[in-house]
Amino acid sequence: MSPVAEALLLSVEVATAATLLFAPLAVVSGLALARWTHPLRSALETVVLAPLVLPPVVTGALLLWLVAPLGLAFTTAAAVLAAGVVAFPLFVRPIRQAAEGIDPGLAEAAATLGASKGEVLRTITWPLLRPGVISGAVLAFARALGEFGATITIAGSIPGSTRTLPLAVHAALQRPGGESEAIGMVGICLVLALGAVGVSEALARNHR
Repeated sequence: MSPVAEALLLSVEVATAATLLFAPLAVVSGLALARWTHPLRSALETVVLAPLVLPPVVTGALLLWLVAPLGLAFTTAAAVLAAGVVAFPLFVRPIRQAAEGIDPGLAEAAATLGASKGEVLRTITWPLLRPGVISGAVLAFARALGEFGATITIAGSIPGSTRTLPLAVHAALQRPGGESEAIGMVGICLVLALGAVGVSEALARNHR
């Protein structure tokens, strides 16, 4: 397998694992931010949005200090964690928007007709929330594919283990004569990123 194909495959595996791993937490966080009235809601919002404003290398350093005692630093698991944390705000936002668009009266009406909380969740809340979850998952997957700063800080750039496509681009640019290889990988990154944004926007339009 060529280094480019190896990096692309690893990127897809890491991004997929990160998206699936953080999906339940993203759904819970999106619902909490949309409906929670507790004073701690502001604190939750700050934590969720922090990866958007922190430099990725700072996020990576914080994660490194967290997982290093567990022996997870510079492993594929560390790359998954970095990708998931950095992509998390983009996962939560569409879910929150979808949850805010759900009329509470629908659940109340179903409850008066004898529907249980589980039935309300399954037949009303989830179908209306699902487009936001899918849209968020697509955006999070794309962001995880492109993650660089936090990943190289917590996981390094180990071929076949943590060297995802963005890290492979960086490695190629540091090597004499590696510009042509880097250009090809940059093109792949652009196609994947623009395609994900297009799919997410299409889902959002259909939902509206």
